[in-house]
Amino acid sequence: MLFPVMRYLLAFLALAGVVVSALALHVHYVTGTQPCDINSHWDCGIVNHSSFAMMGHVPVALIGILGYLIIGLLGFFRQRFFLTIAVFAGFCFALRLTFIEDYALEVWCLYCVISQTIISLILLLSLCWLGAEYIELKRNRRRLI
Repeated sequence: MLFPVMRYLLAFLALAGVVVSALALHVHYVTGTQPCDINSHWDCGIVNHSSFAMMGHVPVALIGILGYLIIGLLGFFRQRFFLTIAVFAGFCFALRLTFIEDYALEVWCLYCVISQTIISLILLLSLCWLGAEYIELKRNRRRLI
């Protein structure tokens, strides 16, 4: 069954999220042309240099790195309930940023879209993992009765 290796899969996806967020953070601090500067609709520089790229004095990409690290640790240590809560919060945060890209900036960041995909996959997997734990607990409870 897939669930014994789920923690490694989630940790791998979280690590991929850290890498993508680090690439976005690099774009935030560099002013030259970026490899993701594709056309007028796909430009990471515009997104990562906009006023929406900061929360207070903290770059959004740094928040992404920290969030993925927390998610990776929670998954690796099999904290399924807290993992699901953290991933849902991260998913909502990323979804908000996606709406900003679509409606406010009208420009997409390739790294941000990849990160949204990663957090969506992690959410789906964490819900499945939590659901499997619930089913297993129900099954074990029936055996005790």
